[in-house]
Amino acid sequence: MEPNKNPRRPASRREFLIRSAGGFGAVAAAVLWPELAGASSRAATRTEHPLTPKPPHFKARATNVIFLYMDGGPGQMDTFDPKPELERWVDRPLPIDAPATQFNDIGTVMPSPWKFRPGGNSGLPISDLFPKLREQADKLCVIRSMTSKFPEHTAANYFLHTGHNPAGRPSMGAWCSYGLGSMADDLPGYVIVDGGLMPPGGIECYGSGFLSPSFQGSIFRGQGSPVAHARGRHTGTEREALRRRLLETLEPSSDQGLDPAIEAALDNYELGFKMQAAVPELGKLSGESDATRTLYGLDSEFEATRSFGRQCLLARRLIEKGVRFVQVPMVDVGYDRWDQHKDLIKGHTDNARAVDEPIAGLLADLESRGLLETTLVVFAGEFGRTPMAQGRNEAPEGQPDSRGRDHNPHGFSVWMAGGGVKGGMAHGSTDEFGYFAIEDPLEIHDLHATMLHLLGLDHTKLTYRFDGREMRLTDVHGRVIHPAIA
Repeated sequence: MEPNKNPRRPASRREFLIRSAGGFGAVAAAVLWPELAGASSRAATRTEHPLTPKPPHFKARATNVIFLYMDGGPGQMDTFDPKPELERWVDRPLPIDAPATQFNDIGTVMPSPWKFRPGGNSGLPISDLFPKLREQADKLCVIRSMTSKFPEHTAANYFLHTGHNPAGRPSMGAWCSYGLGSMADDLPGYVIVDGGLMPPGGIECYGSGFLSPSFQGSIFRGQGSPVAHARGRHTGTEREALRRRLLETLEPSSDQGLDPAIEAALDNYELGFKMQAAVPELGKLSGESDATRTLYGLDSEFEATRSFGRQCLLARRLIEKGVRFVQVPMVDVGYDRWDQHKDLIKGHTDNARAVDEPIAGLLADLESRGLLETTLVVFAGEFGRTPMAQGRNEAPEGQPDSRGRDHNPHGFSVWMAGGGVKGGMAHGSTDEFGYFAIEDPLEIHDLHATMLHLLGLDHTKLTYRFDGREMRLTDVHGRVIHPAIA
């Protein structure tokens, strides 16, 4: 159903229930607090809770996912895919045919401003943008041949998150919760730890589409209390009348049980009630040791590092509580994300500075607690960047290069760690300029198929009947990246 786009027309009761079903239920908790204790009396008319744990299709290597979402598109030749050939062609036209870019502002070849050095015992090369992450190189499986079908942020974001470019399809976090349920009784199955940036495409990137609203992502704040506290505005007889009206709405009107939208709303209201006790304790990071706080960069001089460190630490705590899928989006560094069409050096430096120490700390902390073995960590943006410079170098002499790079969906890097992944290796490759995937080109569908496989789910069998066909995250595509699996 379309949302109420006319602010002068009050939302219908059904619109209200559908639009509020994925919330935390704070308002309902304020209204229904005394009655929720008796919710079991209504349970007989309802089906099993959607987030009840379900068995996988086969033995899983991972039970949880932490998705590190690098919004904007980091440059592969600046991060995890060294291209020394670019040095030979510096400031010259690219000697191969290239498709039109997003903004078609094609300059000359620009080598990476950062050096690559081997990391760990494996010698996996990682650029100087990530000195701390380089120390964790033996845990990483870098996929250097990822591709996307879309060169524009919004469509590419929908594709990365849902496997489709139109809005309104279930996200990968929603599919994981649908397939496996949640191991947490008092928290959602799918949580986004907000860093202050809403991705192009908006909240639809985290939605449940045609699946139950119980599976959509719940946004937690990375700072302060994870969930905003809401207080009831009604008191006395007015509050009592409102409570009765809401209860009458939620009660089944026939012996066939609740309307699915109402049932989803009630499920989430009851979860919201439970969260009133669970969430405040979850957000208390003061109980973490000084060593752990330092590991995540919480004492960094750079505010963005501290912010992203809190996001990563909260992600670990959510995994410990049994949340199935946790997404950690890019933090706000004060200007555009990884989308550097100009000022590549400053932009990529600040973005990497924000995430390098916290991500390295997260991997080390998960390993020390015995959680990395069952937690799949994925690092990805929606696409990569071109090997040519975009824009002219207008910086004064002696100042850093002010040029950037355009979008490149034809070949870029992502990485996975933990959860059954083979570490200390790179799979696939791009050409000598880092433009096109040439060795085992992979699609986002393949990444999704592999993530589900590590969770014990066959992506061809995880389906939902909708609009006359069996829908799935990978549509009619996808293959498991078996060389990446230990």
